[in-house]
Amino acid sequence: MSNSAAAAVLTTPYLPEAIRAVRALLDIADIGQGEVDFEAVIRSPDVLAQVRHVLPDLEWWASAGREYGSSEAGDNPADCLPIQVFDWGRPLDLAEPFIAALGSDAGAVRWDLDAWPAVPEAGLEAISQKYAYLTLTVNSRDLYQDDPSQDHTIHVHTRDQDGDQISRVRWLASQVGGQFTGRVESAYV
Repeated sequence: MSNSAAAAVLTTPYLPEAIRAVRALLDIADIGQGEVDFEAVIRSPDVLAQVRHVLPDLEWWASAGREYGSSEAGDNPADCLPIQVFDWGRPLDLAEPFIAALGSDAGAVRWDLDAWPAVPEAGLEAISQKYAYLTLTVNSRDLYQDDPSQDHTIHVHTRDQDGDQISRVRWLASQVGGQFTGRVESAYV
């Protein structure tokens, strides 16, 4: 597993605005072989039911620890709430249903892209799949749901915090009416 720098480019209290911005960024990216990864802290039986409708074979474990329940052990997640969800390598078309299923619980969707294309007019070279990610945190400002909030943040991942990459972050933010806030987290990819 390697690290990337995840730069916050848009925070909004309006989930539809965040989804529109993600769609606009996905329109820029090369997503031919893309997939999505899901993380969440599910506290509510209703949210659990909605998420399991989207992901019937959900991978999870009890927030108190795996010894208190997990999908691996065949436990019933409803008996183990709150649970941590870490579900990887899913088709792109499951992203928005998962987001809708979260309700007021905190979660994150990471799009694993094929590439960020070159933007010659902005002086930006193409970025390979290894560093082409986009994350939407729902009801949380951080990637790992440690900072619950009532707003939603889009993070653009880069190789590191060097100048060339920050130029891309700023350019992508400008495409969706956001701006680079200077807030960067280390992400495991």
